[in-house]
Amino acid sequence: MHRTPAIILASASQRRQQFLRDLGLAFTIAVADIDETPLPAEEPAAMTVRLAAAKAQAVAARLPESAAPRLIVASDTTVAIGDEILGKPLDAADAGRMLRALRNRDHRVISAVSVLQLPDMRHVTRINRTTVIMRAYSDAEVDAYVASGDPMDKAGAYGIQARGFAPVVALEGCYAGVMGLPLADFCDLLAEFGVRTPVAPRAACLLFNTFACCATRIDHAAHIDFDTSAVG
Repeated sequence: MHRTPAIILASASQRRQQFLRDLGLAFTIAVADIDETPLPAEEPAAMTVRLAAAKAQAVAARLPESAAPRLIVASDTTVAIGDEILGKPLDAADAGRMLRALRNRDHRVISAVSVLQLPDMRHVTRINRTTVIMRAYSDAEVDAYVASGDPMDKAGAYGIQARGFAPVVALEGCYAGVMGLPLADFCDLLAEFGVRTPVAPRAACLLFNTFACCATRIDHAAHIDFDTSAVG
């Protein structure tokens, strides 16, 4: 008899937790506690995949043994300019530095999602890459945004959904991936483990993304132009 696996989310991220709720999934939370320091000369995509997998493994190592089927879900998101990794800012000055480095140019947002199945330890990780183009915001806008505190817990020191700041002009890829969890890739990955989400990824995506969803595209990449005429 097939038993539906329990889902364990290895993340304290409120956004990732909301994504799973939007997909109609029941889950518990077990936060992974790992060292997220990049390895020497580590390439951004390789680091992102490594950290997502390591988070799942760290949670698995803490769980009591059980024959019950369980899926541990973990994710990591990296912002990079070339091979320079922009993590979460250390302080307000670091946040301002990152935002000025990103201004009026493109960069990559790399999101990896990892699913580890227990008790057999089957483990699969997927990666999503999105190109993001930032607008030419002013120093005063940077200072005001940093003062709001919003950048401090975000890779690259910005949230794509920050309405007052609205830093992004356009993207090519996955809007949800930039927010922290590529929904279409995640749902495809769950399907490999025999789990179908009650809510389709496109329907969940459109709860917060009013632009375009990549879920119906084979490459899971959509082009979005943002209207930033009301800011600046």
